[in-house]
Amino acid sequence: MTGERLKQYQTMLEKKLESYLPEEGTQQADVAEAMRYSLLDGGKRIRPVLLMEFCRVCGGDPEKVLPFACAVEMIHTYSLIHDDLPCMDDDMMRRGKASTWAEYGEDIGVLAGDALMMYAMETAAKAFDAAQDQEEMARVGQAMGILARKTGVYGMIGGQTVDVELTGKLVPKEKLDFIYRLKTGALLEASLMIGAVLAGADEESLSAMEQIAADVGFAFQIQDDILDVTSTEETLGKPVLSDEKNQKTTYVTLEGLEKAKDDVARISERAKERLMTLPGEKEFLGEIIAMLVDREN
Repeated sequence: MTGERLKQYQTMLEKKLESYLPEEGTQQADVAEAMRYSLLDGGKRIRPVLLMEFCRVCGGDPEKVLPFACAVEMIHTYSLIHDDLPCMDDDMMRRGKASTWAEYGEDIGVLAGDALMMYAMETAAKAFDAAQDQEEMARVGQAMGILARKTGVYGMIGGQTVDVELTGKLVPKEKLDFIYRLKTGALLEASLMIGAVLAGADEESLSAMEQIAADVGFAFQIQDDILDVTSTEETLGKPVLSDEKNQKTTYVTLEGLEKAKDDVARISERAKERLMTLPGEKEFLGEIIAMLVDREN
């Protein structure tokens, strides 16, 4: 059942992402091709899947939230494009193939990321067209506010900014926690909260989902640090030891590998316990969270 639902969501997303992308053959063909190259490369689509499933659990229709699900994936993809740039992590591989800037050049890489960020908001706004009354219109507006806030200076971009500023410096744990909660956790928080908002969930449920996503994002990033030193390029589909190359303080360098592994287990277990306090059937959500934090790539 779980595998079938995941596949169903992924198929729905792939079709919608394809339909939303800019037309080919225009004068902006280079950036449109780079957007397509980055977005349609077989990612797991976990963030939009979480958005759709939290909408379903809260009593909504997952198909109606596809504009936001696609928008979240566009923002996630743009963040990966910019992460790989020479001025950031300087990585030439992503998901087993050339990173966007390595394939199209640094200039088009920057523009493709910028284009996906703005196209995400344009795509999310399509949800207004499907709204049937003022209440649904208000929910779409609230969801767009969450998406912008969790992506911007108080969310993902803010976390990335502090990360870049502290590259090559010793980072205290409280600052590293801040970076991880914004850089990785914020977009997961947006996914869960938007799915719930569009289904009409109350403020108490929204707060619980924000906490769940914060824990999942934190555990996810620690696991990323672990894989950077324990995995292989073939398994990850991207270079390993990238943090060492860029002189970055990570959870592993601060706490050690074994404590990092223990904390991934502890934090993800806390997220699952919080998940169990929510109403509805949650087996699929629990398995998706486990897939995120226990992953090998």
